[in-house]
Amino acid sequence: MASLPFTKAVYKTVDGHDIDARVYVPSTILHPRCPVLINVHGGAFMLGAAGMVNADQVQDCLDRGWIVVVPNHRLCPQVNLLEGPMQDCRDLLSWIQDGKLEDHIARHDGGPYLVDVEYIFAFGTSSGGHLALSLGYGVQRPVAGIYDMYGVCSFADAAWADKLPHIQALLPESLSQDIVDQVYNESPVPVEGGVSLEGQAKPGPPDFSVPRVAFAFTQIGGGTVVDAIWPPSERGPEGNDFKAVDPLLNVTSTFPPTIIVHGANDRMVPLRFSQQLYAELQKNNVKSQLVEVPGEDHTFAAKMAVGSATWNLQRQGFDFLEALLPRDDM
Repeated sequence: MASLPFTKAVYKTVDGHDIDARVYVPSTILHPRCPVLINVHGGAFMLGAAGMVNADQVQDCLDRGWIVVVPNHRLCPQVNLLEGPMQDCRDLLSWIQDGKLEDHIARHDGGPYLVDVEYIFAFGTSSGGHLALSLGYGVQRPVAGIYDMYGVCSFADAAWADKLPHIQALLPESLSQDIVDQVYNESPVPVEGGVSLEGQAKPGPPDFSVPRVAFAFTQIGGGTVVDAIWPPSERGPEGNDFKAVDPLLNVTSTFPPTIIVHGANDRMVPLRFSQQLYAELQKNNVKSQLVEVPGEDHTFAAKMAVGSATWNLQRQGFDFLEALLPRDDM
């Protein structure tokens, strides 16, 4: 589909460098105050950018009368998961709650766009699913609902150390460690990088001459992602404390309503991780739902066609969020 119009908003500055988000507004105002969807890109916390989310999903939300905010965030490994991607997304949530999004829209989009700060939803794919879940705990005012699409959790599970042959097969034999290690020389900490793992219809093959791409695919294929994004030195004296970063360990009865959509044939983030998360949500009586999509591997948002069976199944996530809105506002 054609690219959608957006404006860029700087939601925080770190060490003199701006971190921004794309702001999409609906063409028709359907609500007295517009709900907001924070849409976080995937990329194993090491790759990706705001321009790499699925545009058809953005359009679906705009058609519902929602404002969609797609943030960039700092990428690991120069910054760890908690202090980088998670903190950035949490600061974005505060920025919206404090009225800064409404101020930005008034300056750049015009029109009577009023933001409903009581109905801010979080959505993300893969690592973005994890970051959406991170807006349900560890914040002063959690989001009103979460749509987690094959997101990351269960960091203590031994499966995170498994090598992935289908990813390793992509790595050229000539790839040198010198290229991989150059990622640590990037300054400032980048907020955009590498290839799309899921957002674009034709993302193209990875370019392993780019250090960030080489680094990320080496970690993913070699089963070392968790060490790269949340090093053992951050995990307490025993090296196994994931409480600060794992949504599975932070579910309580006050966790926001959550829907999870996950491919049944996922080779990168096992379906059972989402099943564990769903079981924990149910145990705590959190309004929740798990949709298992038959036949789909990881990052299936990249290729799903509007109107297909997969599209219709994943769309239940946005329907779930919409059902959380007050009836008079639907």
